[in-house]
Amino acid sequence: MKRAWAHVMILGLFAGVAAAHSPSPVSLEIVAPDGTRFQEIPVESRDGALRSYLQAERGARYRLRVRNTGNERLGLVIAVDGRNIIDGRKSELTRDEPMYVIGAWDTQDYAGWRASLDEINEFYFTDWKDSYAEAFGDRSARGVIAVAVYRELQPESPPPPRVMQPAPEEDAGRSAGNAAPATKSDARARRDESVGTGYGERRADPVREVAFVAESNADSRHIIKYEWRETLCRKQVIDCGTTNRFWDESRLGFAPPPPRRGRQD
Repeated sequence: MKRAWAHVMILGLFAGVAAAHSPSPVSLEIVAPDGTRFQEIPVESRDGALRSYLQAERGARYRLRVRNTGNERLGLVIAVDGRNIIDGRKSELTRDEPMYVIGAWDTQDYAGWRASLDEINEFYFTDWKDSYAEAFGDRSARGVIAVAVYRELQPESPPPPRVMQPAPEEDAGRSAGNAAPATKSDARARRDESVGTGYGERRADPVREVAFVAESNADSRHIIKYEWRETLCRKQVIDCGTTNRFWDESRLGFAPPPPRRGRQD
């Protein structure tokens, strides 16, 4: 099954603020290569994005499985640890970034960093020091999988797709294997035990380039914060059975604030 990806065309005139659509026209889950779902815990969001925690497993390969639940094709800007998965550049989830295009009622898996029109390097959960983003010193969105969904703007005459250009040498042109030497601050970051996504093995994953003009604003956003199990336990996102029935902090008595003046208790 071939997957289409497209660079968004800058037309000079934007579509204006897109109308709010609820719910999202896509569903998203993180799965292993055999289709097994990783544990996901939805959380309340105050910014309109669909947010959740995900339990990462050390060394496990993973992929984003996206289902288009509507009758129109959609554009997907996908960032892992803050880097666009097509060109490796720092992402802001905007419409002018390279994006994948998913057909109406279609389901697609996005399984790695794109190396060419024919191949990817697979995603896998790893310690932050081994992550793709850390190779560029980018810690601005570590441990986050983000997808911005764009509806298509129908121009009178669609422009031809742009050809993918090589990235500047100092940014996405480098791979995780030939990153710049670590500085002192990098060395401190490499002691971080946070989770990140690695630049895994190369495998075939052919796509073709298509024309797609996105609306100016994303229809919806999906934000997934992935953590090791021990971190989710410590944050009490999941119940790991770590409470002590003989030492429940919530039941301990502490000194209350003083009563107001003129009041006798």
